[in-house]
Amino acid sequence: MPSPPDTPPLLRGHWMAGFEGADHLNMHGQPLDMVGIAGHAQSLDADYARVSGLGMRVVRESIGWRLAEPSGGGRFDFVRARAMASAAERHGVQVLWTLMHYGTPPDVSLLDDAFIARFADYAGAAARELRGSQELAPIYTPINEISYLAWAVCETSAIAPYIGDRADPRHVPMPDGFDVKRRLVRATLKAMEAIRAEDPRARFLHIDPIVHIVPPAEADAALVAESQRFREFQWQAWDMIAGRLEPDLGGSPGALDLVGLNHYVTAQWEFGSGDTLAWPTGDRRRLPLRRLLREAADRYQRPLLLAETGHVGDERAAWLHEVDAEVRAARRDGVAVLGVCLYPIVDRPDWNDTTDWHRCGLWDAAPGSADGLQASRAAGFQPGRHIDHAYAAALARCTRAPWPSVRPAPARAAEAACDAA
Repeated sequence: MPSPPDTPPLLRGHWMAGFEGADHLNMHGQPLDMVGIAGHAQSLDADYARVSGLGMRVVRESIGWRLAEPSGGGRFDFVRARAMASAAERHGVQVLWTLMHYGTPPDVSLLDDAFIARFADYAGAAARELRGSQELAPIYTPINEISYLAWAVCETSAIAPYIGDRADPRHVPMPDGFDVKRRLVRATLKAMEAIRAEDPRARFLHIDPIVHIVPPAEADAALVAESQRFREFQWQAWDMIAGRLEPDLGGSPGALDLVGLNHYVTAQWEFGSGDTLAWPTGDRRRLPLRRLLREAADRYQRPLLLAETGHVGDERAAWLHEVDAEVRAARRDGVAVLGVCLYPIVDRPDWNDTTDWHRCGLWDAAPGSADGLQASRAAGFQPGRHIDHAYAAALARCTRAPWPSVRPAPARAAEAACDAA
């Protein structure tokens, strides 16, 4: 008989800490290493001790393809990944690995099919390096946020060298985002094959934002239909991995193993204007998170993780209380949400202005730490670890409360029978 969807030992705990790991070139062409900028690379033992001490025994970490293959040509450097794995073992922490967090080696383009084989080679090498580094089956996210990445490349200038923003005077015509999304899915599927060849125990967590988009007030029928069509784009990558869309890519139901959902305040907006639906004052057009979780569960019949969530400033605790209540309600309604990842757990600066720290972590950077990236490197600057006490108190209440059992209704038997744990 299949295991219930939340039975250990898939995860060591339900509350997870995510360390920001983007490693792409920002809009200025500046190479990012968010693990290093936040001081995490230099503080692995201390950071893992902190999160474990607060009841989080699972972390999300990014290896970073650009960082692991800095010169291209298939020459890999996994020193940092090995250090993460060793520190995690010392502190009894489970690592969920992201292989690509937007960045690529200098000789790889997301617009070229050659990217696919190169990424599969890297994924296989990473799995070989990490094989046996932890007792539980390893969980990999091959490419973080396929849908977001395709959009960022084709519609914005956020990730160099791609200048998709049509208002940018440097604009270069880009392919359709769907074409890039297809290529990223093909690379993901090939990477999964390479990883399984190295470690048959491997599991896969496919992560993308889950969003809610509403038409403007007084919208005509055509605009309502267009906003709904745009909202449906969020499912494309998962659908392709599952073989429902573009089956020639090689997707299959079994390939969609665990579904990771990223959700922030800004993930619900008005079509056209782009205005965020107000929170916490209560825009009636906002959907409760439990509804979005139910929508994903009904669509895929797979266990879910809330793979990224968090807020900024003084509203971090209030957001966490709401997320906790919504996830618990979803589980009581039969939605197999396996865990919640607070992201980022340590404050980060803006990608495109590394002097602007967001105040979004459980731990903030030290006051006065708004140094530029180059100055930070030159001075050996490391942000401090100053805990936000209200956020920490909210987390303590969440971790102390028993994690509710999933209560599957008869009509949802397929979900209950998922063998993901």
